[in-house]
Amino acid sequence: MFRFVRPPQPNLHPLRDLILLEDEAVLREELGDFLGAAGYRVDAAASLQEFRRLYDPERHGIALLDLGLPDGDGLTLVSELRAQGRPLGIVVLTARGATRDRVEGLNIGADYYLPKTADLDELAATLAAMSRRIAEEPLSAPRDTWVLELGVRRLTPPGHATIALSEQDLRVLNELMREAGSIASRQQIIESLGEDFLSYDHRRLDTQMRRLRRKVSEATGLELPINTARNAGYRFHARALIRP
Repeated sequence: MFRFVRPPQPNLHPLRDLILLEDEAVLREELGDFLGAAGYRVDAAASLQEFRRLYDPERHGIALLDLGLPDGDGLTLVSELRAQGRPLGIVVLTARGATRDRVEGLNIGADYYLPKTADLDELAATLAAMSRRIAEEPLSAPRDTWVLELGVRRLTPPGHATIALSEQDLRVLNELMREAGSIASRQQIIESLGEDFLSYDHRRLDTQMRRLRRKVSEATGLELPINTARNAGYRFHARALIRP
């Protein structure tokens, strides 16, 4: 369980609307009190059903979620929220501490994954970082936008959950999406990978592009919006947004 090590300090962060999902009544009340004192407006839910009733995507900027719930798995909710394409900060707070659980949560779309053995200082710092990040982002992206997040290495296709990316995937997409609508030359892309254009085996780039297309198709059923310009490069031909 959470270690409540010291009283919360009020007014540390900008006021944010936060929705809390925790099925254990005592912990839900204690967290709600702490978050309220720290400057957040809090709506608290005890189940997935209640969360879906209370959640307002126009108002809530952060979701603090437990995973083990009486009416389902919180990971399903994380995926559902990410599929909406909103700039929502998601912090998972759970007793599931295994590495595979953490990796699964982050890959599905959680921004942070904290164990319930964490103390309030860590939770407060995590939420403060989340608030700052959200304040710097636009309220929403158009529904047809492909969103690339550099810091957490993931791609969010329109209407779908996020896709975790390798470092190479990220560099290739960053080069293509910042040139969206125009051709990014093979030389640009190869050099973005830190390779020498003259000595690089260009078949490796073609293989990289096939893997990336397959990854998106298998995850979403969508076709990655990249055209091949023969002997020239590639063109990302959809609306694109890149976030730090």
